[in-house]
Amino acid sequence: MRDAPLENALTILLLAGAALWPATSEADDEARCAHYTTERRAFFGDTHVHTSLSHDAWAFDTRITPEGAYRFARGEAMGLPPLDETGRGTRIIRIERPLDFAAVADHAEYFGAVVQCTLPESANYATESCQIYREEGRPRSGIPMGAGMSGLTDSTYRRMGALRAPETCGGDDADCQGATDRAWRITIDAAERWNDSPPDCRFSALVGYEYSMTPDLTKIHRNVIFKSAVVPPYPISWAHEKTPWGLWRRLKRECVDAGTGCDALTIPHNSNLSNGRLFEIEYDSAGDVAGQAEAARLRQRMEPLVEIMQIKGDSECRPGMWGVVGSDELCDFEKFDFNIFRPGSPPPPDCEDGASEGALMGKGCLSRRDFVRYALADGLREMQRLGVNPFKVGAIASTDGHDGVPGDVDEYLYDGESGRALNDFGFNPGGLAGVFAEENSRARLFEAMQRRETFGTSGPRIVPRFFGAWDLPADLCKRADLVAQGDARGVPMGGDLPQATAAQKTRGPIFVVSALADPGTAAHPGNDLQRLQIVKGWAEGTTLHQQVVDVAGNADNGADVDPATCAPRGAGARALCGLWRDPDFDPERPAFYYARVIENPSCRYTARYCLKRPEDKRPPVCDDPEVPRTIQERAWTSPIWYEG
Repeated sequence: MRDAPLENALTILLLAGAALWPATSEADDEARCAHYTTERRAFFGDTHVHTSLSHDAWAFDTRITPEGAYRFARGEAMGLPPLDETGRGTRIIRIERPLDFAAVADHAEYFGAVVQCTLPESANYATESCQIYREEGRPRSGIPMGAGMSGLTDSTYRRMGALRAPETCGGDDADCQGATDRAWRITIDAAERWNDSPPDCRFSALVGYEYSMTPDLTKIHRNVIFKSAVVPPYPISWAHEKTPWGLWRRLKRECVDAGTGCDALTIPHNSNLSNGRLFEIEYDSAGDVAGQAEAARLRQRMEPLVEIMQIKGDSECRPGMWGVVGSDELCDFEKFDFNIFRPGSPPPPDCEDGASEGALMGKGCLSRRDFVRYALADGLREMQRLGVNPFKVGAIASTDGHDGVPGDVDEYLYDGESGRALNDFGFNPGGLAGVFAEENSRARLFEAMQRRETFGTSGPRIVPRFFGAWDLPADLCKRADLVAQGDARGVPMGGDLPQATAAQKTRGPIFVVSALADPGTAAHPGNDLQRLQIVKGWAEGTTLHQQVVDVAGNADNGADVDPATCAPRGAGARALCGLWRDPDFDPERPAFYYARVIENPSCRYTARYCLKRPEDKRPPVCDDPEVPRTIQERAWTSPIWYEG
């Protein structure tokens, strides 16, 4: 399975990126990092991290600040709950490999209330509502791994309710704008302090926040990421704008078009908990096609990415959804377990072409629009109707960790979210964001996100490349100029196939996908790759089609895991590459294509957690046959589109 010339050539590309810490300064856009390259390299980060400024994270005993989060991302050790009597975290952790970039994305809702209730110098600190929020005097023992959400939800909602009391902020940040401004300033200052400028460019600290729209306990959340520290005077939250359309219009008016140098984009997450509403086909009440097309253009401009994987599950696809034709044996990966919220409840029904509410309480239905692959197909269908694709989104992954430790995704290290909250084996460590950029500066990373030259992984630092064209050299996988050829003849992930002649369309498009396995560390080497796949999707009326093709590697390579030790067994590859021409291409039918990289099986964190403990000290879920013991980690590239 190993191809030495291929492995050597791809390894050179990987090491070129791994040996340096990339970056450029946003203050001087002409200044370049020492490692700048026009062929772009992969940088790994986490664009979705919560700290003590998030109302729920603080209630989960997180005391790591935005500054602490950036320090952790750069390799410093931090303390997680349970807390000691001084309020310090007692579980000390550190990631083995620093990240290249990170964004603190605290919930903008209740920014001011959290500051008022947690900073002793606040005038409202001693109020009854703030004391309820802090739960002063309660034991800080944490919730053991595998204990589930029992008892947590009621306590959390009671404490959240205290933040809405008139003596704090009354649920409206306009009543405590000064405290909100302070929280926003803390966020910006931390990013400024830890952002590394040229020529070293070791780390990019992105400014951001989360817009947490939660109507009827349905999750329609988005992270807002800025290109620089030139940002609006306060974060535009759900308290200010009740719809995503309002958020996008405000960001465009007050940031993108303000003439200040500000730029922003949004990244939705957890479509799998949106009851069919995050990718619902609606256009802010626009009645005619022209108005809907205008709205679709706004959405496409402001929302180029989607978070495909995080601690609350994978949102790529799901088996057996209504109106979806074609099979995919690997769709049943890290799916969110609604029993976490309502133990013993039956699986949610299929929404079919509808939507519902209540996902955050385990209620309502599950829609195909809760999954990115089918939203991409709906986007093509709308593009044919409107001339604009509203769901033209690339892939990214992150953690959504609420403990202030970006990049804490290694299965061998992960011991649960916050030591107090979300400690159910149905959750997972989350993923990493991958960005192909010329350098690791805020500006170049942001521009790569805008053009969707991004990928997500379920945690490993797999490096995938994906190009689409009408003609590519047959020996491209053995050539050192794969990237140069892909750029010259076609487009990278996130792009549109170039214009083609009639003869080229007759032959159909050709794609090249290559991947390097995660090198890992000396203590924890990365796992081998099993196979590379290309996923194709298209729409015919209300029917959505999916096709999955193996283009390199071997699904039957016999690799597995020793369940007693978690040691990998069997053959695999450190590098894979393959070309595939679509034999069923129809020039009259728009389609999208993306690559998926699959590792050999490895132990899930649940197995590692249980094996590390004596049998008499293991929680009952260690013996639960429904809890997965192994997984196949993976990476997803952004799509390449053919829109006719």
